[in-house]
Amino acid sequence: MTMLEHTVSVLAARCAPVFVVAAPGQALPDLPAAADVRILRDEVRGIGPLLATGRGLRAAAEAGAERAFVSAVDMPELSVDLVDLLAEYRNVDVVLPWDGRDHYLAGIYRTALADRIESLIASGEHRMRALADTVLTQRVVLAPTGTLTNLNAPVDLR
Repeated sequence: MTMLEHTVSVLAARCAPVFVVAAPGQALPDLPAAADVRILRDEVRGIGPLLATGRGLRAAAEAGAERAFVSAVDMPELSVDLVDLLAEYRNVDVVLPWDGRDHYLAGIYRTALADRIESLIASGEHRMRALADTVLTQRVVLAPTGTLTNLNAPVDLR
């Protein structure tokens, strides 16, 4: 199973539809047919996750969602338990897990933030932190575990 397939299967257990934001021309594996998965394409390469987050949040808002779980696909220990824990926090714009650092790509975001993200990008800002630092953000302290481990290089597999 690829990490994308794992992430989609975890999120599909709690979220519908699941939006996968892929780079232009990026090849994707076949995704679970039973899940409501929709593929979106970034229009521009190299901007980073803020642009993709805005695209996904806008699509989720158009699908009727008020909040969405935003996730990277490089977390092999991602679980529904994390989604459930963060979903308990309401009345904020962003809910992030914190285990000594913020995990911007494993949090819940209000879909109405898509316009705010668009404004940040138009002003030249590309950091996820710029969003979290300018809206009402709840950080949920977690004990350091493998749940939020992300794999950015082959050495991380060790």
